[in-house]
Amino acid sequence: MSKMPIKLTVNGRAVEALAEPRMLLIHFLREELRLTGPHIGCDTSHCGACTVDFNGKSVKSCTVFVAQANGGTVRTIEGVAAADGALHPLQEAFREHHGLQCGFCTPGMITRAWRLLQENPDPSETEIRAGIAGNLCRCTGYQNIVKAIRAAADQLASAKEAAE
Repeated sequence: MSKMPIKLTVNGRAVEALAEPRMLLIHFLREELRLTGPHIGCDTSHCGACTVDFNGKSVKSCTVFVAQANGGTVRTIEGVAAADGALHPLQEAFREHHGLQCGFCTPGMITRAWRLLQENPDPSETEIRAGIAGNLCRCTGYQNIVKAIRAAADQLASAKEAAE
């Protein structure tokens, strides 16, 4: 199959490359752009390890063809931290509240939680659990993940209040 030109904004940076239209976005990110944060976990779209933010929505990048993403905006776990490398409050909270063990699900989980907090800055525990339901973790039992997301929501709210 012939390659087509692909233009994306990935983590705030304009990207141009040639790719086969049926290449999956996860493979484009990992193989062409060398962004290895999003993981390939199940190859069936069930686990959520490949979750990225695409045009303002959480998507499992193993279900999106790069041709479908053409012209879009993608944020991976690599784009959640600040440009200077400072960790986002979600990343800090996952570390502080032990929201990870093996770390395999963590990039997708944090990227999904990032979008969740964009959509609902003050989610309840029930809303957090519903919001991350498409992302599976085999290690933590979710309790610490939920605590971490709630803590990050509190920290972001405090920072917003202080800025006002």
